[in-house]
Amino acid sequence: MRPSGSVADPQPISLLIWRPHDSVNAGPMTPEDFQKFFPLVDNWIWAALAAHAGTARPVASCGFPRLPLYFTAETLASAKVVIMHRLPIPPLSSWGLTQFGSFERGDPDGITYLDTCFLKPHQSKNEAIHFHELIHVIQWRVLGAERFLRSYADGLERFGYRDSPLEVMAYDAEARFVASTAGFDAEELVTENLARLT
Repeated sequence: MRPSGSVADPQPISLLIWRPHDSVNAGPMTPEDFQKFFPLVDNWIWAALAAHAGTARPVASCGFPRLPLYFTAETLASAKVVIMHRLPIPPLSSWGLTQFGSFERGDPDGITYLDTCFLKPHQSKNEAIHFHELIHVIQWRVLGAERFLRSYADGLERFGYRDSPLEVMAYDAEARFVASTAGFDAEELVTENLARLT
């Protein structure tokens, strides 16, 4: 996920920082809580992907010149992008996950579920945000949905949005992409970084 205002977007980046006072009853999510809520979130994701399948297109079709220097042709062909004004965010608070209220109320420029990146129209030509969201595609692929969501939720709770480990990984890789002229294997980078986290 990438809020409005990140490496290639000079707007403020404070939109999605989770704060513990977002909910009176919010406490750390226990493993039992996660198992209770995972099916709701997972089903919501699959429904959102199905609802937007008709407008999804392969990232490869965007014609970015540098992405093939960092991701395999297979990844660029299988990862999809959907351009829309209001990105889909699950109704976490209505499910009792009020500790993620800031995340839910955020208005990000990009968010990724499984192999599909959702971006706002003003970001459709921004190769750096596509790169950032593709890092999340690889994270989803390597970890699988359950482990990705568990890690992402844990990161939000413990560190806040910008300092959560999966976002740090995506932002660091994006910064390296923006600063580099030569390619590197972003998929291997993600795999190695995830191995160190788990």
